[in-house]
Amino acid sequence: MTPGPTRTRTCADSPSGQLLLGIRQFNSQQWYECHETVELLWMQEAGELRPFYQGLIQLAIAQLHWRNRNFNGALALLASGADYLRQVPSPCQWVDLAGLIQQAEILRTTLQELGATQMAELDQSLLLQIQTVSI
Repeated sequence: MTPGPTRTRTCADSPSGQLLLGIRQFNSQQWYECHETVELLWMQEAGELRPFYQGLIQLAIAQLHWRNRNFNGALALLASGADYLRQVPSPCQWVDLAGLIQQAEILRTTLQELGATQMAELDQSLLLQIQTVSI
């Protein structure tokens, strides 16, 4: 039998090296790699960080969908990723979730306005960046 989630870290804890790697990948537009890195944390998490990791994963893949011109996938994961992050206090493990949620909402609204046929014209300065804050 495969063991289930075992970790019970909290938002008040400092981020692990693996999470910091995932943040660097996310901010470098290595969204698939970020997904793989953070998913390893998510699979082992049993506590309040589970929706935090799930939200980061979904926002990373939303941007990968944008890059691959999957309009509906990008919109859906921007919305659900932000919804997961709303379940977690901000900041969480030094990550400014309130700011990230706001960025996701702006990106989603802008993509909706552009539509599927013009999504490639997105101002890339609107792509999400994870910001850390001092605690």
